[in-house]
This record gives sequence, C-alpha cells and structure tokens, in this order.
Amino acid sequence: MSATDINEKGTNMHVFVTGASGWIGSATVDELLTAGHRVTGLARSDTSAAAVQAKGAEVLRGDLDDLEALRRGADAADGVVHLANKHDFAHPEVSDAAERAAVETLGEALVGSGRPLVVASGVARLAGDRAATEADPNPAVGPHSMRGGGENRALDFVDQGVRTVIARFAPTVHGSGDSGFVSLITEAARRHGAAAIIGEGSNGWAAVHRTDAARLVRLGLEGAPAGTRMHVTAEDAVPTRDIARAIGDALGVPVTTIEPADAVDHFGFVGPFYAMEMAATSTATRDLLGWQPTGPTLLEDIAAGAYTAARS
Repeated sequence: MSATDINEKGTNMHVFVTGASGWIGSATVDELLTAGHRVTGLARSDTSAAAVQAKGAEVLRGDLDDLEALRRGADAADGVVHLANKHDFAHPEVSDAAERAAVETLGEALVGSGRPLVVASGVARLAGDRAATEADPNPAVGPHSMRGGGENRALDFVDQGVRTVIARFAPTVHGSGDSGFVSLITEAARRHGAAAIIGEGSNGWAAVHRTDAARLVRLGLEGAPAGTRMHVTAEDAVPTRDIARAIGDALGVPVTTIEPADAVDHFGFVGPFYAMEMAATSTATRDLLGWQPTGPTLLEDIAAGAYTAARS
C-alpha cells in the first residue's frame, strides 16, 4: 500500500477530536480543517469551546469523565482522534482510570464500523536502554498500569472492526508556546540559575515539532491500517546533556551536573522523566505513510527562544 493510496482513502471525513484545544490537539484541528475535514472538538470549558469554534470547528461540550458525551461524539463521526489526557501526575491512578474508560467508550462506539480510532500514547518505557521501534509492544497492560493500559486496550478493538491506530508521541512535542517537559526543565534552570544535566546526560529523548506531529496524526487517521503503531518522532534521540546546554545558552546561565538522586528536588516531578531513556525511531512510520518531518529541531527551537523569549 502506497502513501498515495492511504491518503486518498481518508478525504472529507467528520472527525471527533478529544483534547481539541490542547497543545497537540489544537494543531491537529488546524491540520484536519486545512485538509478539508469537518471537525467536532470536545471542550470542557467556555474558553476551550471558544478556541475550538474560532478555528472553524464545531464543539461538543464535555470532558473525559463525561462518557456519554464521548459516546455521542464518536457515534456522530467518521473517525475519532483521542488526544485528551488528565495528566494528573500527583494522582496517576485518576488519570489512568479516566484514560481507560475513555478508550473503552470510544472503541465500543465504533465496534463493527471499520472507522478509525487514533489513540495517543508515548514512547516511554518501551525498550529500556535502546531506541524503541514500532514493533515494540507496550508493556502497560490492565487498568492499573501506565495510562490505564489504554494503548493495548484500544488495540483490542481491532478484532471488533475498529481501525485502531496508535500515535506514540515523543516526550517533547516542541514549539513556541509549549508548556510541556522542556518548558518545565527551562523553568527549573531559570529558578536555580543553572541548567542541570543529570549524571552524564547521555540518555536520549525523541523529539518532534508540533506541526509535524499534527500532520502525522492526520495521515494516520486518513488511512493507516488497523493495528498500526505510529512513532510520532522526528529526532530519534537528542542527548539530555545537549538539551541542558541549549537551555543554558538560551537563558545565559551556566550548566551544572546533578546526581540522579537529586533530580526530583531540582526539577520537581519531571526529574525522573528527564533521567529516562526515551529514544525512539520512526522508520517504519515514515515508510508506511510517506511522512517526512519539516519543522525545526528541538535544539533549534530552544536556540530561537521558543522556551525563553516570551518570558524574558
């Protein structure tokens, strides 16, 4: 199957998007609308609803705990992109339970239809100390595992006539306005007056620019085969020591080294993630969908002030 064949199968769809006003979701809504799709975005607040409407998308009010709203959104759509997540790092069991319930609700609504369900996941903890590939299974199984085992639960629906596609995102989906991990690491450097490297800083983080991520989500929705695991990663492994040095240069602060045991004290909850190996390749994804990233690299974004200029 060629990329052309895949892309031609997904035109003029009505797409239900959860997380439609979020960092990745808002870019995905733009991408889908530009490609000619109709979009309905889940919105939990007046502010989110206004942001979704301003883009030209329709709004369905609700949140991840409103399973009836999720069901209605999926029932009315030709395909679903599930990007929302509570990200309650203080109470992960809450996020995990909500994620599993949402995936099950969306999947059940699509059973027997052949319609696509794109579910967000990540590359963390897939392959230990090497770069993860699309062939690596996700070890998170069951409702009490990471993200509620949502990736594997979503794939269960393939045998029930759902075209499940997993989007495994890099730990940093970067760009100007990002408030994720790199923003938190930058704020720690600002707070301490030094950009810290944990240990040798040899562990690598996969990275992808926000616009490239949104384009790949669209391509997967439009025609990736059922059971596909896409790696939304443009750079396989940016060494965390290079990230720290780039942040130090951008802020004009020195670079220091801290011990892994001090990571939480220095960075907060993001410390253990910053110390993890989260490298991942996307070779199979690119070959399948003809996706080629075109956005700036993570270090280019940092150097351009994506994480520092607005706060200077």
